[in-house]
Amino acid sequence: MKISRKIRLSYSAFLILSLTLLAAARSKAQTAEVFRLDGGNSTYALGVNEHGELQPLYWGGRLGPHDTVPAARSFPEKASFDSPYTTTPEEYAGWGAGLFTEPALKITFADGNRDLVLHFVRATQNSPEAVGLLLKDISREIYVTLRYSIDPDTGILARSADIENREKQPVVIEQAAAAQWTLPPARYTLSYLTGRWAGEWTLNQEPILGGARVIESRRGTTGHQANPWFAISRDSGSLATGPFAAGEENGEVWFGALAWSGSWRITVEHTQLDTVRVTGGFNPFDFGYKLKPGEHLETPVFYGGYSDHGLGGASRLLHHFEIAHILPEAPDPKPRPVIYNSWEATEFRVDEAGQMALAEKAASIGVDRFVMDDGWFGQRKDDHAGLGDWYVNQEKFPHGLKPLIDKVHSLGMDFGLWVEPEMVNPNSDLYRKHPDWVLNFPGRPRSESRNQLVLNLARPDVRDYVEGFLDKLLTENDIAFLKWDYNRNWSEPGWDQVPVEEQKRVYVEFIRNLYSILADLRKKHPRIEIESCSGGGGRVDLGILRYTDEVWTSDNTDPFDRLSMQDGFTYAYTPQIMMAWVTDSPHWLNNKRVTSLAYRMLSAMQGSLGIGANLNQWTAEDFAAAKRLIAAYHSVQRTIVRGDLYRLISPREGSEFSATETVAADKNQAVVFAFANATQEGRGFPLLQLHGLDPNAEYKLSWIAGQASPGTPDTASGAWWMHHGLELDLRGDFQPAAFRLDRSR
Repeated sequence: MKISRKIRLSYSAFLILSLTLLAAARSKAQTAEVFRLDGGNSTYALGVNEHGELQPLYWGGRLGPHDTVPAARSFPEKASFDSPYTTTPEEYAGWGAGLFTEPALKITFADGNRDLVLHFVRATQNSPEAVGLLLKDISREIYVTLRYSIDPDTGILARSADIENREKQPVVIEQAAAAQWTLPPARYTLSYLTGRWAGEWTLNQEPILGGARVIESRRGTTGHQANPWFAISRDSGSLATGPFAAGEENGEVWFGALAWSGSWRITVEHTQLDTVRVTGGFNPFDFGYKLKPGEHLETPVFYGGYSDHGLGGASRLLHHFEIAHILPEAPDPKPRPVIYNSWEATEFRVDEAGQMALAEKAASIGVDRFVMDDGWFGQRKDDHAGLGDWYVNQEKFPHGLKPLIDKVHSLGMDFGLWVEPEMVNPNSDLYRKHPDWVLNFPGRPRSESRNQLVLNLARPDVRDYVEGFLDKLLTENDIAFLKWDYNRNWSEPGWDQVPVEEQKRVYVEFIRNLYSILADLRKKHPRIEIESCSGGGGRVDLGILRYTDEVWTSDNTDPFDRLSMQDGFTYAYTPQIMMAWVTDSPHWLNNKRVTSLAYRMLSAMQGSLGIGANLNQWTAEDFAAAKRLIAAYHSVQRTIVRGDLYRLISPREGSEFSATETVAADKNQAVVFAFANATQEGRGFPLLQLHGLDPNAEYKLSWIAGQASPGTPDTASGAWWMHHGLELDLRGDFQPAAFRLDRSR
């Protein structure tokens, strides 16, 4: 994978990537070369020590243009149990020479040797945008090119490694990281995201103590249980009285996100000398990538950044970077259409007449895109059959999809369709014809989940079949959008069509082929937009986001649950891609909880809005309220999904209240959402002091829903809204409010 085809650095911003030569010739003492990258408000520096080892030197706030970074030096032996090779921080450590910390690269050679010691060879500045640093084992013909690229606006650094075998025999790569990050001795707090199906995006925070914290997925895909993102905050207090980490809007934070949609691992390690090292890349569990002579293995990209404005500042940097450099339409992806999805209204019982009737109702409230979900293909009447047979069901759609698509277009909406290309039901024509096409170990049971198996996309014939039927579907029908689902994780990850020693390559080749299919479809059908859906948050990462425009956040659409899930989600990902649906009440997951349509709408309006309710059961009042709120959302959507997000009141840990504010890049508009979820003892809503406004500008207050306390001005300065703040007349159970501020002068 390329680090970023979209990052375009100015020459001055990048080179103060000073390939600074501090000594003239290379000798036994080695040269003390220092490399420096500057972007945004951060500086990253690394250098070569006297033994030829590449060593991290500095990562933090931006240094002055004439400041020097002290040269690299190896650390002395502290004890016979910790040699300098272990105690000296390395930029990309090979497992060898008595390394006891987490390695970046571990290899077994054909003769059984497993010792790998990487030394610096040379630097190559391929363009003003990027630098490559070549490393080589001290005697074997293993070469590693480390690639670096920095974004001048956010200071986010993209790092990856290209591993090349120039030996005369194959080698087996047992562990390969994309990058290692190092922080100096201090007290730190780690933040990371975990969850489960219908309960994703829980923000966990804990002090970094001795040992290692492993965050990973062994599931073949990203996974609901953990997401490949981290943030590390520098603490300002004593651990004896608890961690005092950087707050939401203050303090130093280092953060990173791994761009890989397969099995992955991030290890956060507190070393013997109290440094903190973060290693991330392919998950080494069950991993063994045979690399033949002349072959390369490119790792995923590991992005990292720095903020001195707390976790809120870190997330805003990531949001800007994702919008400008990651998403398919970067640097200016359009806000997502407001969608209607038919699943909760019809489930598998789709047909032409029923979908047309729903489309008419959706159009009446201002929806932009109508999406037909599962049940339209093969012999698909429930989840027991049909996956893999991607032809239109003639009983449900006797004239194909065209009449429905034409109807949707006539109502002023575009048309989207649900697919699950990587899966197959055993009860399908495809499986009966090609039972060998699924991941399996011959002679062993084939474990089903949701009555389906996983196609082995690593196989070229399976890859070609999947791309072929999708290309045909898009060529024959005017489809603007695919909801690309993926409803189970791997089991029995066998690939018996290749030699035994190559079968574990499935972990890499499957994901590479997935990416290539998505890339080809977007090239052949440049208008197509795609959602990454995996039972909710099961496949959300910066790898899949290069090819998909949005993600399905969770199968749990309960509006109260969503407040905390959306809070966690936005620490790592922009609201632009966060699909948030309005569904029915009582909710199917928490069927004793009843919420108003206004509460459900405002909860979902904090991301990219969708309607998933059964419109056949709505009242006239429901349609009128939804139409008004969708119109209000359209008028402020760009600010919500592209502006600077401030979490004013966190919904986590049973909070009675929640509030978010988003400020447009030009500071001409701000949108605020507030929720009283269960007030007690007559308490009112906390004072809202806003952030990010122009203190000298005047802003006019307009209400989307709710009201302020008496005496709140209609117009006031940015300074007034930020320092004096406003009180909301908001109390009770599941009570929402939303307002906008527009610059008046």
